[in-house]
Amino acid sequence: MQSPKNYKRIVVKVSSGSLFWNNDVDADVLGDLVKQVVSLSEAGHEVIIVSSGAIALGMHILKMENRPKELSRLQAVAAIGQHHLMRKYQFHFEKKNKNCAQILLTYDDFTNRKRYLNAKNTILTLWKLKSIPVVNENDTISADEIKIGDNDKLSSLVACMVEADLLIMLSDVDGLLDKQGKVVRVVNEIDHKIKALVYPTQKQTCVGGMITKLEAAKIAMAAGIPCVIANGCAQNIILSVVEDPENNGTLFLP
Repeated sequence: MQSPKNYKRIVVKVSSGSLFWNNDVDADVLGDLVKQVVSLSEAGHEVIIVSSGAIALGMHILKMENRPKELSRLQAVAAIGQHHLMRKYQFHFEKKNKNCAQILLTYDDFTNRKRYLNAKNTILTLWKLKSIPVVNENDTISADEIKIGDNDKLSSLVACMVEADLLIMLSDVDGLLDKQGKVVRVVNEIDHKIKALVYPTQKQTCVGGMITKLEAAKIAMAAGIPCVIANGCAQNIILSVVEDPENNGTLFLP
């Protein structure tokens, strides 16, 4: 494992579960996450946020209780929510005198060489401009991504793209829990015993749960990138993970 000072490039994935309380973005949680990201940036780290929440926020704005099943309706909800989500990020970053930038990606941006390099160079340039990239799937035009609803996988692909030193996936639980409800601190391999600990989410505002986080962690591990699943609502959780990844959440070893 690298020491904290060697975690130069860090990808932080923010889940809807950690960001939303009472069906809306929790301003205190988002403000605290932004504060930590700015602190890392000012200390010389290069940080990317991969943020879920567009569909959940769109549902809140439109007063929807159930996630739409019709594709065009789901895309419209995402379009409304994405705009408002970025406004909230911009508000909190501006309070810290920091610029943020929206980047919307699809799987095509990872399979087409030219688009892949363009996306990567945009991120690298934003870092040079001392700005924080905020990445999301381009749900409004990408049918497959909405069906999968997998920003966890997107975060691992982004981590691979920029050759990140650490991937932090923030959830609404303290990490991967064993059958007794205790946090599994370190995972060396995602085998059938680890997979048996997880189950699909029942929430209306998000898709995937711990299953997609394990799949994303597996991608990061194979690429040589340590990955941590932790509770996004815990105080100073991002800074704590960077300082001590083995004792804050669940660490998946590369």
